[in-house]
Amino acid sequence: MQLVSRKSRLTGTVSIPASKSHTIRAVAIASLAQGQSLIHNPLSSADAASAVSTYRALGATIDTSDPKLWKVTGTGGQIQVSTRPVDVGNSGTTLNIALGSASLSGKGQTITFVGDQQTQSRPIGPILNSLTELGAKGVSVNNNGKAPAKVTGQLLGGKTSIACSTSQYLSSLLLCTPLALKDSEINVTLLNEPGYAQMTLDWLDSQGIQYRKQQMKKFSVKGRQSYKPFDRPVPADFSSATFFLCAGALVGEEVMLLGLDFHDSQPDKAVVDYLKGMGAKITVQNDTVTVRAAGLKGIEIDMNKTPDALPAMSVTAAFAEGVTRLVNVPQARGKETDRIACMAQELRKLSVEVEELPDGLVIHGGRPKPAAVHGWGDHRIVMALALAGLLLDGPLTVDTAEAMSVTFPDYVKLMQSLGAQMETSD
Repeated sequence: MQLVSRKSRLTGTVSIPASKSHTIRAVAIASLAQGQSLIHNPLSSADAASAVSTYRALGATIDTSDPKLWKVTGTGGQIQVSTRPVDVGNSGTTLNIALGSASLSGKGQTITFVGDQQTQSRPIGPILNSLTELGAKGVSVNNNGKAPAKVTGQLLGGKTSIACSTSQYLSSLLLCTPLALKDSEINVTLLNEPGYAQMTLDWLDSQGIQYRKQQMKKFSVKGRQSYKPFDRPVPADFSSATFFLCAGALVGEEVMLLGLDFHDSQPDKAVVDYLKGMGAKITVQNDTVTVRAAGLKGIEIDMNKTPDALPAMSVTAAFAEGVTRLVNVPQARGKETDRIACMAQELRKLSVEVEELPDGLVIHGGRPKPAAVHGWGDHRIVMALALAGLLLDGPLTVDTAEAMSVTFPDYVKLMQSLGAQMETSD
């Protein structure tokens, strides 16, 4: 599928869809709880569907017949062993979190996980090693620290040290160790994107899970706890909002984003501050953000907490005056794609001067030119590159646009509702 984007001015109001990260955590916790949970306003996307199918395979009963209200009857922590490999699709978050959940299966029982090509290129060795240190057994089938992977129960507890190049490793351990047979101690030697770990801790707090932490470097988690069923909505997604924030800062007459809760721990809310720092006109009132285009200037942004925002911020920087440095985000190389290398390559096709750093990008703003670009089958790259077309004098075409379904199947429709000249074609 191709996505074609043309010069536009945007105005209007858009309601931001539900958070992928919260939806997956909701499905995981509801699946580990005893009883029925109600998840209101979940995200309908391929990644969310992967979480649902994965936890069904682990024994939960999940009714998604009403897209606005999912009903989950949990396992009470008694994980069912699937006789066939569990396919997490393109969802790296689901894979990492489900590896921890699978360690709760009975002693000697093994669950195999597979995913698509992108997922099977992402490192999972650290979480497999920690699960092994805590009494289960995590093995990379091809001995390369990646999926396919096998997890054999039973999680006992104990001590582990882990370097979290992605916070998903820590979230996985924080979600499974409360159900271990003994107490656990997790020493974190590296933690990128800590806001997502805080999101998991917020879920644990809402569940009354007992743990102690020393900053975000050491966690002591009491074992033999349990999750309880819940009834709550999923917050709107700041990662999805990023594309509309950037579009508004570039070509917005007045774009209003609804439903964003700035009290939520989602780290991508920092994009508002990034864009303000570049000169965008943004006002926040309650759950409404209003964005108007302005002359943007290049700045340096530490993006360690917000790797998912790198593609959209890269495109935004291409139209800013001067030089923008997006730094301290090495984990962006280990997402669905190497987003640092991919964005550098595609921006150069638009005649943008880009310097690739080990941990980021240096982007010289100017006057990008129309081109056909490659989306790399990466949802965030596809959506970000489409933003460039809103300012160019000719059409911009992005291929592999079907990847948008992973997190944001309604992206084009919502952009069109604001006046964006975007359309897809087979």
